[in-house]
Amino acid sequence: MRQRICLFLLFLCTGCISLPHKEKAAGWVLKWEDEFEQAGVPDPTKWGFSGRKSPNWACYCADTSAVTFVKGGQLYLRGILNRDKTDTARYKTACIQTKDKFYFKYGKIEVKAKIPQGKGSWPAIWLMPQDSKYGGWPASGEIDIMEHLNYDPYIYQTLHSQYIDKLNQKTSPVHSATPAYKEGAFNIYGLEWYPDRLDFFVNGIKTFTYPKIANADHQQWPFDQEYYIILNQALGGNWVGAIDDNDLPVQMTVDWVRVYQKE
Repeated sequence: MRQRICLFLLFLCTGCISLPHKEKAAGWVLKWEDEFEQAGVPDPTKWGFSGRKSPNWACYCADTSAVTFVKGGQLYLRGILNRDKTDTARYKTACIQTKDKFYFKYGKIEVKAKIPQGKGSWPAIWLMPQDSKYGGWPASGEIDIMEHLNYDPYIYQTLHSQYIDKLNQKTSPVHSATPAYKEGAFNIYGLEWYPDRLDFFVNGIKTFTYPKIANADHQQWPFDQEYYIILNQALGGNWVGAIDDNDLPVQMTVDWVRVYQKE
């Protein structure tokens, strides 16, 4: 009997250890988070809608609960056929951001998300400069933590800058990676951002590092300013290609977003 009690207590202990919880990573302090616990629209103190714009990723953006909503502790970002006859856009997509609400320089960001597959689907988790210190895109940089296209069995993690996109310096140092991910499941996409390098991760495994080169100016290293967060589920465009309406709707589901800074 005593042995059975001990085994039962050990089982309980093991269960407690394995329960999901926010672990304090060594040397990091949680600065900002959204666990998406309040149903309805995303918390307006943290997120705003980015609005419809001319770039491919934003040309179908809509500030409607048909494509962006929180339910059951998760955020849903959708790409759908547009049934609204008063709107001439063929599709509606979800695009939210923390611009003017939260932005940071250096630290660690992790996003737990499940991404869809579909022809024309283009979900993304990325950072853009709050004040564009060095001018318009790409001079002030862009940090793409996760992008996914169509049915690809991998994601894209990419950087943009004057050095990369205008001077075409894409291999010295290497500016992107295409790591695998767990299809149909939640993955944790991460970035650790330091004054001299950017480390990218998928599920805690480092995928690549982009370093600041010796004596670099802002053309190679515009990543010394505050950036805000964008989460979106785009459809179509020059990069991703044509949309198959039969694959719609598609949706990216986000469980949480967390930003840490060094102690």
